[in-house]
Amino acid sequence: MNNLKVLFVCIHNSARSQMAEEILRKIGGDRFDVESAGIEPGQLNPIVVDSLKEDGIDIAGKKTKAVSDLLKAGKSYDYVITVCDETSAERCPVFPGNAKRIHWGFIDPSKFTGTYEEKLSKIRDVKAQINQRIAQWVKEFS
Repeated sequence: MNNLKVLFVCIHNSARSQMAEEILRKIGGDRFDVESAGIEPGQLNPIVVDSLKEDGIDIAGKKTKAVSDLLKAGKSYDYVITVCDETSAERCPVFPGNAKRIHWGFIDPSKFTGTYEEKLSKIRDVKAQINQRIAQWVKEFS
């Protein structure tokens, strides 16, 4: 059986989609080929980088990607999963093609305020939600 190709999409590809990509890679192992991208790629959220590092995942040198670049490259996916929050859902890009589209709304870490520790705590919460959703989804393929 071929690996399922999965793309996580968000606005900036700086936090939620990056977390989802890495968490699926960790939980799903070699059963999934996974990428993430954004409609307006930004810079990786450094607190997200720190949060993933707590789980042994190092994305410090990773670059954000644009959905448009993946389209130009002719990439195709079995699943395109948008992870924008509900207030940004109308801006969350839709990847064309035959992929099954799924939407999982998560709060945008770029909107978090407070100290570093307060933001890290909120990002850990989002990461836990993403982890739970992906673990549940992966079980469907077992």
